Amino acid sequence: MKTIKIMWISIIFLLTCSCQRSEPSDVVLNFLDEIDVYSNLYLSDLMIDSNVQIIDEDFRLATDHVGINKYKVDYKFNNKKYSRNIEVNVVDKVKPFIFSGGTRTITLGSEIDFCSSLIYGDNYDKKPICAVIGEYNSNQLGTYNALLRITDSSDNTTEKDLIVKVVEAIESSPEKEVETISFAEVTDKYQGDGISFGIDVSSWQETVNYNEVKKAGASFVIIRLGFQSSSTRELKLDSYYEENIKKAKEAGLKVGVYLYTTAASSDEAKEQAKWVLDILDKQKLDLPIVFDWEDFSYFRKHNFSLHELNKMADVFIKTVRDAGYEGMLYSSKTYLENFWENKNDYLVWLAHYTDETSYQGKYLLWQMANTGRIPGINGNVDLNIMYEDGKNG
Repeated sequence: MKTIKIMWISIIFLLTCSCQRSEPSDVVLNFLDEIDVYSNLYLSDLMIDSNVQIIDEDFRLATDHVGINKYKVDYKFNNKKYSRNIEVNVVDKVKPFIFSGGTRTITLGSEIDFCSSLIYGDNYDKKPICAVIGEYNSNQLGTYNALLRITDSSDNTTEKDLIVKVVEAIESSPEKEVETISFAEVTDKYQGDGISFGIDVSSWQETVNYNEVKKAGASFVIIRLGFQSSSTRELKLDSYYEENIKKAKEAGLKVGVYLYTTAASSDEAKEQAKWVLDILDKQKLDLPIVFDWEDFSYFRKHNFSLHELNKMADVFIKTVRDAGYEGMLYSSKTYLENFWENKNDYLVWLAHYTDETSYQGKYLLWQMANTGRIPGINGNVDLNIMYEDGKNG
């Protein structure tokens, strides 16, 4: 959301003076007080005097950095040209976020840096400051009340209650029996106009009989093209990718691909998109190339802001679009609601393992189960529903 403050003296001047004016002293940008960081604004968007014409109508305000930005603006007033040196104050008023539970359980005598185990961040600041307010005694059993406080470089602060439980031992939760769901159950339950069904696969499924998959009623498959190693940072081709895409196409299935990435910058994301394009070598796809970033548990280790995270997806998708492919973002409901902004309205592949999703955003694909069963695959596989015109939750 952009913030624009207008000085009343400018408005009074414009309303009361109907005479022929010389160069306007209080029209060009004097009415701007401050603008939110990352606002996508052109100078012409902010003019309140129709007699003032910005010569360069594509003059965009630089709002990627907090602070005073200086410009030389050329404009026309009463058919005469003028120049003005102006200043714009870019500010950040968005509070940091804390994406973690408010309860931490530790064993007697142990020490833990709570901030290191939190997922927190900021829209702008790459390294907001985390502090635990209050005291607890890890050498004494009990429950303690504390406070988490995250502060960014603009002094925006977010606080959250922290309950610290000191126990003798942490009991392990019993393993739940995994319930599987058949592809036939899904197609029977969700069939309708403009709806189709499919799967996504990687080397985990090993060899797939796509003729059997097609016979079972699937019409598409999203194939993992490659992945990025978290340790070496290398991009690697999925060992079954070439077999998968060849046999899926031969069986008459629509095909898309995805890259599992742990990219840490928009430059890296762009290079990864180019790598995918090189692998495809202009091969035709029926469905998008998907950007799959799921490294949220290590969000802080990357030292980037939410803006940079979203910029990675934007750059990746723009790069594949420029090459003639459609791009798409994959993520779970939780992270789509809390991390991804999708300001450019790119296609979304929603992951939410439930019978009925409560996600309110728009999505093309819904990955509704990761324990699916379908003829042609030994073991579990992800099951997906595609909506021809997209779906709003």
